[in-house]
Amino acid sequence: MASPALVFDMDGVLVEVSESYRETVVRTVERLTGQRIARERIQEYKNQGGWNNDWALSQKIARDLGVEVPYEEVVTEFNKIFLGTNGDGLILREVWIPNFGLLERLGRNYRLAIFTGRTRYEVDITLQRFARELQFDPIVCAGDLVNDKPAPDGLWRIAELTPGSDLVYVGDTVDDARSATAAGVPFVGIVAPSASYRDELIALMRTERAIAILDDINQLEAALSAVK
Repeated sequence: MASPALVFDMDGVLVEVSESYRETVVRTVERLTGQRIARERIQEYKNQGGWNNDWALSQKIARDLGVEVPYEEVVTEFNKIFLGTNGDGLILREVWIPNFGLLERLGRNYRLAIFTGRTRYEVDITLQRFARELQFDPIVCAGDLVNDKPAPDGLWRIAELTPGSDLVYVGDTVDDARSATAAGVPFVGIVAPSASYRDELIALMRTERAIAILDDINQLEAALSAVK
C-alpha cells in the first residue's frame, strides 16, 4: 500500500516570508506608484481569495491606487527586488520554519510533496539553502499548471503522480484551503499568532472544513496523530 502524502505549500508554511515576498510586494507597489502600503493590506487581498500570484497582486494593488502598469513591467520590478541582481535579493531574508528533524520524522510515515505558487527557480533556491538533504517528490510549481490556486489542479497533479496515496494539504491562505476543498483533499491550515486579520482567516479556513488549524508547522505531528 502506498504511503500517504503530506503536500506542503511553501510560503508561510515551510518558509517565513514576511521579509521576503510580503516586503517585495510593498516595495514593488511603491516603485510603481510612489505610494507605500502597509503589509496588513496585502493580507486583506489574500483573504479575499484569488490573489495567490504576488505579481498579479502587486499589479492589482497598483491599479487600486490609480496606477495601471503592464503585467510584464510588474514582474520585472518584482524580480529585481525579490531575486536581486547579484544574489542580493530579499529572498535571502527568508527563514526556514520547521524545527530540526521534524520533516525527517514525518518522512518516515509520509511521502513529502510540495504544491506552491513559486516558480521552480525560486523553489530550488530556497530548498538548496535550507533543505538540501530532504526529498520532496513531486513538486508542483507556478508554470506547471494552466489553472493556479484556488483551482484544484495542482493537487490533482500530485494525486496522479502518487497513485494510491491519500493526500493531506498544509497551507496558510484561503486559496490553499479552497484548492484542497475543490480537490477533495483534507486541509491543515497554518495561521501564525502574529498574522494580520488572523480571526478572519481562521474563520475562512473553518468554512472550508480544515481538519486542523495550527500556529506553525511544528505542531503538525501532534495534529496528525489527533485526527487519525
